[in-house]
Amino acid sequence: MKFRSERDSLADVLTTAGRAAGGRGATSAVLSGLMLRTAGNRLEVTGTDLDLTVRVEQEVIGIEDGACVVPARLTADVVRALEAGAVTLESDEEKVDISSARAHFGLRSFPLVEFPSLPAPPIPSVTLPRAAFVEALRQVVRAASNDDARPLLTGVLVTSDGGAVRLVATDSYRLALRDLHGAATLGEGGDVLVPARALAELLRLPAPAGAGALEGPGADVGIAAGLSDITFTSGRTRISTRLLEGTYPDYRQLIPDQYPNRLHVGRESLLAALRRVRLLVRDNTTPVRLSMRPSGVDLSVVSQEVGDASETVDGDFTGEDLVIAFNPSYLIDGIDAVLDDEIFLEADSPSRPATVRAASRDDFRYLLMPVRIS
Repeated sequence: MKFRSERDSLADVLTTAGRAAGGRGATSAVLSGLMLRTAGNRLEVTGTDLDLTVRVEQEVIGIEDGACVVPARLTADVVRALEAGAVTLESDEEKVDISSARAHFGLRSFPLVEFPSLPAPPIPSVTLPRAAFVEALRQVVRAASNDDARPLLTGVLVTSDGGAVRLVATDSYRLALRDLHGAATLGEGGDVLVPARALAELLRLPAPAGAGALEGPGADVGIAAGLSDITFTSGRTRISTRLLEGTYPDYRQLIPDQYPNRLHVGRESLLAALRRVRLLVRDNTTPVRLSMRPSGVDLSVVSQEVGDASETVDGDFTGEDLVIAFNPSYLIDGIDAVLDDEIFLEADSPSRPATVRAASRDDFRYLLMPVRIS
């Protein structure tokens, strides 16, 4: 195999596919590699750990068709470190040669026969506007758990509700829910539970650039859901992942029909104040207290080791005066996810879940468990 490519585009392709290589599901050394395959002027780069697979295609100057398996991280680092300009990559049975200008690297490659045989990517059955889907993922994925001991909570539930595609994620301390109104459902397969890790890779893909960003390649995300896996196609990148198995918690019973207390406040002013008082938080157990009253809310943090901080934010509050405390990072995450200049923070009592949502739209909700305070 031999081809020539521009340095930056090749480095980006290697890095994108490389994020799936050598991950948590890797069972052999060859899974820390990337398979490079050329046919004519088309290069396909594939990385997999058997749970997550990322395939990226790129136009190159093809010189000789073929395939090889290169060490993922080292190859990407080498290409990115070269001088700007054309990079030539050539392989034989035991190594791959990478050269540019006066630099030359010879890297040991993996046996091609040891790389797993992967099925061809399925044809998407559903298409969603990329901008709206990525926006929804950015709001929801942050609430998924990182604890592999509770695998179901490391996923994002993709379901249907009232004709909308609904995304739900929770780590048991907070829950994020986003509806995509007007989007097609995933078909008759019902609910699917997608690992948040795979969806996070979708978020990392560059957005289509130029005047035609809302049209043409990359403007939509194609989805093909099978019985045990799902594939997302965005432009020249395909991300495939195994679905999580099991019954997702019944999130609907956690959402109250109404709240007796509501704070109406500017999003940016509350975010800025929370970030200032959080400066005194040195561990994950120090809460921020919110004292809600008719003219707004008083924020306070007390740290025995560092000191204390307080700030007042103007707003409108309806209900009985309420003091409630939250993990400041979780609260900031929820407010940051809202796509509106003004938010509602709704609460029932200091011991029941509160909700953060936009004041002018109802497609996103963020539920957050309070922290008990003395």
